[in-house]
Amino acid sequence: MFNSRALVVLALLLHSVVALVSAKGSNSTSQWQTLSGDAPLVIARGGFSGLFPGFSSVAFNLALLTSVPDVVFWCDVQLTKDAAGICFPDLLLNNNSDIEGVFAKKDKTYLVNGVSTQGWFTVDYTLNDLANVFVTQGVYSRTNKFDGNLYPILIVEDVAQLKPPGLWLNVQHDIFFSQHNLSMRNYVLSVSRKVVVNYISSPEVAFLNSIKARVSPSTTKLVFRFLGKDDTEPSTKQTYGSLLKNLTYIKTFASGILIPKTYIWPVTKDLYLEPHTSIVLDAHKAGLTVFASDFVNDIPLAYNYSYDPVSEYLNFVDNDDFSVDGVLSDFPITPSEAIDCFAHLGNNTSGQAKPLVISKYGASGDFPSCTDLAYSKAIADGVDVLDCPVQISKDGTPFCSSSINLIDSTTVAQSSFSSLTTVIPEIKAGSGIYTFSLTWENIKSLTPIISNPWSRYTLFRSPRAKNVGKYLTLSDFLTLAQKSSSLSGVLIGIENAAYLAEKQRLSVTEAVIDALSKAGFDNQTALNVKIQSTNSSVLMKFKEKTNYKLVYKIEENFGDALSSTIEDIKKFADSVVINKASVFPETQSFVTSVTNVVPELQAAKLQVYVELFSNEFVSQAWDFFSDPTVEINSFVLGLNIDGVITDFPKTAARYKRNRCLSEKETPNYMAPIQAASLIQVVSADYLPPAEAPNPPLTASDVVEPPLPAVESAPAPGPTGNSTVGAPPPPNRQPKIAAGFFLSSLAMLIATLFLL
Repeated sequence: MFNSRALVVLALLLHSVVALVSAKGSNSTSQWQTLSGDAPLVIARGGFSGLFPGFSSVAFNLALLTSVPDVVFWCDVQLTKDAAGICFPDLLLNNNSDIEGVFAKKDKTYLVNGVSTQGWFTVDYTLNDLANVFVTQGVYSRTNKFDGNLYPILIVEDVAQLKPPGLWLNVQHDIFFSQHNLSMRNYVLSVSRKVVVNYISSPEVAFLNSIKARVSPSTTKLVFRFLGKDDTEPSTKQTYGSLLKNLTYIKTFASGILIPKTYIWPVTKDLYLEPHTSIVLDAHKAGLTVFASDFVNDIPLAYNYSYDPVSEYLNFVDNDDFSVDGVLSDFPITPSEAIDCFAHLGNNTSGQAKPLVISKYGASGDFPSCTDLAYSKAIADGVDVLDCPVQISKDGTPFCSSSINLIDSTTVAQSSFSSLTTVIPEIKAGSGIYTFSLTWENIKSLTPIISNPWSRYTLFRSPRAKNVGKYLTLSDFLTLAQKSSSLSGVLIGIENAAYLAEKQRLSVTEAVIDALSKAGFDNQTALNVKIQSTNSSVLMKFKEKTNYKLVYKIEENFGDALSSTIEDIKKFADSVVINKASVFPETQSFVTSVTNVVPELQAAKLQVYVELFSNEFVSQAWDFFSDPTVEINSFVLGLNIDGVITDFPKTAARYKRNRCLSEKETPNYMAPIQAASLIQVVSADYLPPAEAPNPPLTASDVVEPPLPAVESAPAPGPTGNSTVGAPPPPNRQPKIAAGFFLSSLAMLIATLFLL
């Protein structure tokens, strides 16, 4: 019944598939505050259902390959018309299969727990009827590219043949099947005699009571599943919230409870954590194990977790008060790495030297970019190199800001300075209000705005922090860095220097050199200073005047670098910043290959820093399983990059302290991805169209004439609605950021939307 082609290709998902060991991972210690003292279980709901169609053979096999050795397979048992037990997530077949096309217009309506429900029900089809019905991805926000692989519906015995370390059967609707003259009790007891069933759960008290005397508690644990607190349990007619208050009663028919994660860590309406409840401690006191459900990587988490699913798991298994006994997840690789690699690290665990963790505007995933709060958070999170993209004000004050256009990062469009809107094609398409149009006193009075780069997916960053913090002058930034005992260096970014010198008569390079000198960086060795720019002319200027490390940022995606081009880069830079797509090119969020760019640059003694690593799951290719740690690991362990540039430095800094990196044999859940392996599993009909490869990087992309001199006479900033002249010749033109050609009014509307 299995799709052999998909299973063969699946093995390529990891660099090597080693034999699964029977021993627990490296973190099986007495530190666990579980009921037994053992590490929490990882329960894979339908296998790796976060990627492949849930409950398919390929999903279960991927769970085996990427999880802890004692992973437990979760199977929602449904009964067919002829009493066969299938593993399928729901009574309705139409949400997770192609049955509507096979049995068109055969839907029916039944009462399910008193609610009229319409669809294609399992009870209306025999197992033979379902032979030509195939499982599909039932969560529409996940990729459907594997739906053409014709994965059959599995019976429980099929799943058992995959030899999972543990098997969990969940019986959600015993009463419904009884109403259709089907006995779930008889089926479960029968299949338990054929295969080892380790756990049986149900939200129906009567069902668990009916089988408790017929199963061996040493072999099969019974678990009572709680639904919503206001939902009514059908056999007792009590709400689950009221049953939660009577754990001694639960103990009479079950050895454990399965509860939604919000029972443990409640979340406010605006997605912030509340203090944890006492439910885990209360249940442990009553002798009940506690399993938590509803863990997925690809929906917004509580903002406290900064879109980092590993942080969420650690909050349930590694805190000062308790640990749950297991977690039910659609992405079993993530709890596997959380439990075995990151739990119980403590604050004093030292990390490996590489990669450097370099901030992107501070911790700009949590606070407005380049504010004091973003920088303080980055330092507290363990960043190695703190960045300051330098902009310059009308009165010549250098300060840190993510953009020369204040509309991008502040509420300037709603301020008294809104009349200063201007169009400068040398800098960007469309209009803006630029830093050199306002004095520093004007700028520091502005309200910052948190960036929301993924708002088109309705994913927003912490709303409670959207307008907090204040901007720092470059001098203040350097002072903050010098006070930190954990930083290894600072990175100063400089852009638009040619335009500022020629058109505004402002020398940002001299302002930076002066600020660094006054702060004592000419002579100190404690902090490494890196100067970054997309313009080689800027770096040549610093090479002539200073001894700072020079970083060349390559904005374009490229697939190769000519030897002559690399030699040109070495004339003015010690390291380079490249985009992720120059390493792992993608099409429709599938990695299509891996380039030789990193080894080519490193062979020339250039350090390679890669950007941008964000935590939001939509920022990662499907190959990285909606897990930022998997993505970082694949670039670091797989390609040995020298630095990670991230707006969430806590995730990358924690990665460096990962205990699994020091093991002799890297566990599968910490193995880097194999490039292009996932797209090979996609059937021909579902393959995305091929895209042209990225072009090579040539000398013309990097060589520029020297910066123009700054005339001594001051020049006023541009006034409202003015247009600054035509672009200079290509080699003198600063890089132009991509953008929409928006009118001033449209820019104001866009800014208002972000507030």
